[in-house]
Amino acid sequence: MSEAEQENERMVNEAFQHLLDTYLKSSHRKKVDLITQAFNFAKQAHKGVKRLSGEPYIMHPIAVAQIVSEEIGLGSTSICAALLHDVVEDTDYTVQDIQNIFGPKIAQIIDGLTKISGGIFGDKASAQAENFKKLLLTMSEDIRVILIKISDRLHNMRTLGSQLPNKRYKIAGETLYIYAPLAYRLGLNKIKEELEDLSFCHEHPEEYSLIKQRLEEMDNNLQNIYTDFIGPIRSELDKHNIDYTIKARIKRPYSIWKKMQTKHVSFEDVYDILAVRIVFKPKDIKDEIAECMRIYAYVSQPYTEHPTRYRNWLKNPKSNGYQALHTTLMSKAGKWIEVQIRSERMDEIAEQGFAAHWKYKDGEKTSEESESELDKWLQTIKEILDDPQPSGMDFLDTIKLNLYSNELFVLTPKGEVKKMPVGSTVLDFAFAIHTFVGTHCIGAKVNHALVALNYELKGGDQIEILTSKESQVKREWLNFTTTAKAKNKIQALLRREDREKQKVGEQILTDFFHKADMEPSSMNVDKLCNFHQLKNREQLYAAIGWGEIVPGEADLSHLRSKKDSKNWRRYLKFFTRNNEAENLIIHPTPLTKIDRKKTLVLNEETIAHYIIGPCCHPIPGDDVLGYYDDKNRITIHKRNCPVANRLKTTDGNHILAATWDTHKRLYFPVTIRIEGIDHMGVLYQIAGILSQQLNVNMHKLHVEANNGIFQAEVNLEVHDVEDVRTICRNLKRVEEIKLVTRIS
Repeated sequence: MSEAEQENERMVNEAFQHLLDTYLKSSHRKKVDLITQAFNFAKQAHKGVKRLSGEPYIMHPIAVAQIVSEEIGLGSTSICAALLHDVVEDTDYTVQDIQNIFGPKIAQIIDGLTKISGGIFGDKASAQAENFKKLLLTMSEDIRVILIKISDRLHNMRTLGSQLPNKRYKIAGETLYIYAPLAYRLGLNKIKEELEDLSFCHEHPEEYSLIKQRLEEMDNNLQNIYTDFIGPIRSELDKHNIDYTIKARIKRPYSIWKKMQTKHVSFEDVYDILAVRIVFKPKDIKDEIAECMRIYAYVSQPYTEHPTRYRNWLKNPKSNGYQALHTTLMSKAGKWIEVQIRSERMDEIAEQGFAAHWKYKDGEKTSEESESELDKWLQTIKEILDDPQPSGMDFLDTIKLNLYSNELFVLTPKGEVKKMPVGSTVLDFAFAIHTFVGTHCIGAKVNHALVALNYELKGGDQIEILTSKESQVKREWLNFTTTAKAKNKIQALLRREDREKQKVGEQILTDFFHKADMEPSSMNVDKLCNFHQLKNREQLYAAIGWGEIVPGEADLSHLRSKKDSKNWRRYLKFFTRNNEAENLIIHPTPLTKIDRKKTLVLNEETIAHYIIGPCCHPIPGDDVLGYYDDKNRITIHKRNCPVANRLKTTDGNHILAATWDTHKRLYFPVTIRIEGIDHMGVLYQIAGILSQQLNVNMHKLHVEANNGIFQAEVNLEVHDVEDVRTICRNLKRVEEIKLVTRIS
């Protein structure tokens, strides 16, 4: 055995011993022999295979098993399944082989994991949305499948640096779009935060490093604020003989960056970077909630409490099992600090989610309450999966609506408490009760007052749904529903109607072609789909059937060949609600060959080959990527663009790495929003800064003032992001201006 092989052997054995040590410290029954057998089997099956990083492949299954054991807290069955999770897919062994050696439970989990076809880094993994559907299908059989899959994704994210940039963007995008929300929904808060930070780090490395640096710079100051803040709290808790631990919680880089993006604020304006967590050991588990309330009274006594930032999830935990009490107090340093209070049991659930309850012993679940809560969510998933029509991405979008939703509590007429996502409407509530109730809903009484279907629910509302047998689902209902169940049911019913309208539309189009002496060929129909930017013929037929696209008189001679053009006497035109000339995109000439491994360099010579995404308007300095379609046209998107996020998940293998190299030689359009106090001369100051000080070319300026506050949007030409930062910095020096942000 060579020296390198000996070193690899030592590394593998140390990693496995660490796994065994972690497992032996747990409260699970000690089945060391079974775990060792699974390790030896997997090691032999993956013998000679290496990861891209160069380490033996077996290190990956060991690492996944370590996460399953240490960070999720599962037992021997899950650890064995984690060690074996790639054996069936990557080697010649079958699920039957696994069952013969390790029994039916482990084999069932391996089968569930194998059904999610395609290696995480392979070409087969491009349709992650479809894989996600399969993943949820297997969840109903055994929740451990999804927990191991999340562990697998976490380790792949930790080792993502060995991948090419385009693969990193694809995998990070999938993680942020699918796996982080799913981890959150299952209560795996620590894993969810790490997945978000790792995705952020790989997609926006400079911004991640900058935020990390800023956090390190303010570490001493935060520590001093924390020490001063908890002093009086410790005194109160010690005085009342509370058994507790207290620690600081620093906001994660991704969470800070997301708030900066959504609130359009700077790092300095993110005020809730520091929070305090109190975890107590109750004297009596039956008195747990009452003791939590007493601790709340003790800690809030020395400080002023924020009147609107009190959150109580004690009697009604979140759907992911989270149970705690939050309050926000004003420190002596003049900063608001959130205090989270929870028991040791609540803390375990907060960190490990449903997995903290789903500790398997001979395959039996130990917590009926948690099983019931998870089963409710799984039942919603099953209902959506029952309808096979939606594409993987439509399905994923529907599910995602319920993954990250905050919750509020409302009441039925009989006083029964129901959980609904924040932003839910009366129509969402109707579908939550029953599909029939939602389908025939005409309105509701909320707190005994009549309201419309689009009324947004508030915590504590008492709701009585009004129905009529004559009422039918309407397309506009999609505009004011937010829950996955409501949207899915409405879309399923509309699809039935669409199928009827498609038949009508196809006949209308065929008749019209014949009247116009025009060939009703599939090529001509496809050209019309492209003209209206529709994905397929079914959408075109449905739009015609619904009357959204109406055949008329005008020129569509591009549908005929050059040979036949001279014979034209009659022309056709199709009008839609959105056919203004400015909305049509003229595409550059498609490239003949695309190398997915190469990074696109965007400069004055190459920029003409690409489409600048109209959805996000990237400019030099933005983190960007390229996406090539089936006609080899390449569109440049910001990496955090919503359209790009969908593409990473649905068509990740068409993602290309891209970088700017413009050196201030090109100009790009941007729009800046300015808000502030309306004051005589402020507009003159803005114009002076832009045109005289910075020599910026303004294309358009729109200003509105109301009740002493003004808002302005300015269309400018800039070289890059640095120009935008300079503009924002200079404008913020004007005393009356309170907010300056780029909106496109």
